[in-house]
Amino acid sequence: MTVLQQKPSRIDASYLIQFPSFLEFQRPQKDQDLPQLKETDETQTPEEAIEAAYQSVRQGLATELLQTIQSCSPTFFEGLVVDLLIKMGYGGTRKDAGQAIGRSGDGGIDGIIKEDRLGLDIVYIQAKRWDGTVGRPDIQKFAGALQGQRARKGVFITTSSFSEEAKSYVSYIDSKIVLIDGDTLAHLMIDYNIGVTTVGTYEIKRVDTDYFTEDG
Repeated sequence: MTVLQQKPSRIDASYLIQFPSFLEFQRPQKDQDLPQLKETDETQTPEEAIEAAYQSVRQGLATELLQTIQSCSPTFFEGLVVDLLIKMGYGGTRKDAGQAIGRSGDGGIDGIIKEDRLGLDIVYIQAKRWDGTVGRPDIQKFAGALQGQRARKGVFITTSSFSEEAKSYVSYIDSKIVLIDGDTLAHLMIDYNIGVTTVGTYEIKRVDTDYFTEDG
């Protein structure tokens, strides 16, 4: 007989207890059904635990940086690359670097930048906001463009990744080409404070045993 056929004047726990489904609902969950907390590594020192937490936060920030870069325009990305390279010691002044990048567009070259403030050598740049893996043909095209300019050094920067064939290719060609993938780019931005800001710092201290050394 259904509940509607019985037409009870009141439906409460004492009434519903006659139904097996209600009893199953009230039954406590088994331990295996409950969410399990991640066990901590008891062998870790407090310093190691802090370092692990820091690396986790850092990786999360790197992922967020890449997602933010993907929403920016190609022109903004080129400017970001300039800012990073200048912070790393390349390009001379921001004005010089800004004028150099994005002007060439010659056979796979997006721009040029001075290797040092004196301009003793030139580094050619390819900066691409790509989603797919950058393969060997893309690097070959860039290397060919360097040869056309009689250039020896180049940097290929992408927001994605490089195939194993692309990495292998740059290891045996005459031109020196540095590959910077998305993860490396994001961590360099963190290291050189490009597009990030500090929200807190924590000092780890130890006992200074020299202070407590008493002279005989």
